[in-house]
Amino acid sequence: MGFGRNWLEEIGSEDSCGRTLWALGSTVRWAPSAGLRHWAQGLFDRTASSAETFGSPRAIGFAMLGADHVLEVDNKHKAASSILAAGADHLLTLFGHSKREGWTWFEDVLAYDNCRLSEAMIRAGVRLGRVDVQQCGIETLRWMTALQKAPSGYFRPIGSRTFGKPYLKPHPFDQQPVEVWAAIDAASAAYDLTGDESWLKEATRAYDWFSGANDRGLAVADPQTGTSHDGLNHRGLNLNEGAESVLAYQHATIAIREFIAKVR
Repeated sequence: MGFGRNWLEEIGSEDSCGRTLWALGSTVRWAPSAGLRHWAQGLFDRTASSAETFGSPRAIGFAMLGADHVLEVDNKHKAASSILAAGADHLLTLFGHSKREGWTWFEDVLAYDNCRLSEAMIRAGVRLGRVDVQQCGIETLRWMTALQKAPSGYFRPIGSRTFGKPYLKPHPFDQQPVEVWAAIDAASAAYDLTGDESWLKEATRAYDWFSGANDRGLAVADPQTGTSHDGLNHRGLNLNEGAESVLAYQHATIAIREFIAKVR
């Protein structure tokens, strides 16, 4: 929807639909009121079938994350179970087609929210009791974690200039806050599976990007106001403070606090 409240697409993107299922699943699990949880469950049930047609790996991953939340509340939910199992199989197939020496990933290109794919596989593998899915999630996350580490050791998310270019080594810019949140959540899922505390170190490395441990040595977010700039580019800070960036910072802050608490 544009600023003038006019629809810009005749049909919504798979990405937006996948994110919606993810948000609804999260609401089913975490909403503070029974009424809101009931509303979210009803809407998830009405729209879950849309995931059957998804071809986008990220849309599939987002829907899987939402389904995992629903299954935490109702472990016999048929639609959520189907989304999780079918999504895991689809991503495994993509992984088999794209993987080659030096490239341990689901696609022959890199894009946004990369760690969400690994997180979805880890969580699905645990929920479904499938070791092959768990291993795929951990293997791809280890590769992505190494890829998103600068030579001097700080977190360097995949730059948007890299997106869509087959087997291209990552370009450092533009860097976006959503990648930090995804990296923290994925590392937390890996810790839940393995008990390996080194994943907290990787999550902390990612979170420190907000406070200046990055390619520009600049603070991207402000803990006093809870806001975040839109990221880093080759000139420095992107001074915009879009909703996605602000929410990514706030969610990342909650996620790292919860991660630290469960390790300690």
